[in-house]
Amino acid sequence: MRENKIFVACDSTNISKIKKIIKETQNSKIKVGYKFGLEFLNSKNGRNFVSKLKNKIIFTDLKIHDIPNTCVSTIKAIKDLKVNYLTIHISSGLEALKACKKVSGNIKLIGVTILTSLDNKALRNIGFNRNVKKIVLDQAKLAQKAKLDAIVCSAQEVKIVRKVFKKEIITPGIRINSKNNDQKRILNPKQAFKNGSDWLVIGRPITKGNIKVNIQNLIDHLNQ
Repeated sequence: MRENKIFVACDSTNISKIKKIIKETQNSKIKVGYKFGLEFLNSKNGRNFVSKLKNKIIFTDLKIHDIPNTCVSTIKAIKDLKVNYLTIHISSGLEALKACKKVSGNIKLIGVTILTSLDNKALRNIGFNRNVKKIVLDQAKLAQKAKLDAIVCSAQEVKIVRKVFKKEIITPGIRINSKNNDQKRILNPKQAFKNGSDWLVIGRPITKGNIKVNIQNLIDHLNQ
């Protein structure tokens, strides 16, 4: 039976709040890791906090996107944190992806596809004339070619990605209720796991309000 695994998005600069999130999401029903993004890692005390975390699965969501040399230098600069996962935009290109994979060592390198906050209309505004699913499929092929360890994509695209990418698939844009917030391409947790997601990234549906109650609601939802 597949183990339900989630990354809780620790989107805050408040250390006390982050400690509370970690403490109150501990449970024996689902496997939990913690995602730290640009907001936290660029805060005054964020990097130091992550460097001292012990016995936790740590996902650093830096979404590296630059020329190959800068991408590689960034990975080398955070190796002291001893994190488990690190994101890089697949749109950085094959050369950058391969170079980063070469120096990533024990860090699992995650390729980011089209952000879940974007839809076809938003992509057209940027200048893309192809739809989301076609772009994500090409990005998944590139990630496979670069031998990345995982991919981030919408749960709506997992089945497409799985056709060409055989490693871990991590899906944000997860909503237990109907509130989209700033996400466009969303699914609920049960649908996402059914589609083949290995990990779900969940932020506000867990961290906003009563964390213990929210975690239990998630467990109940998955057991329905």
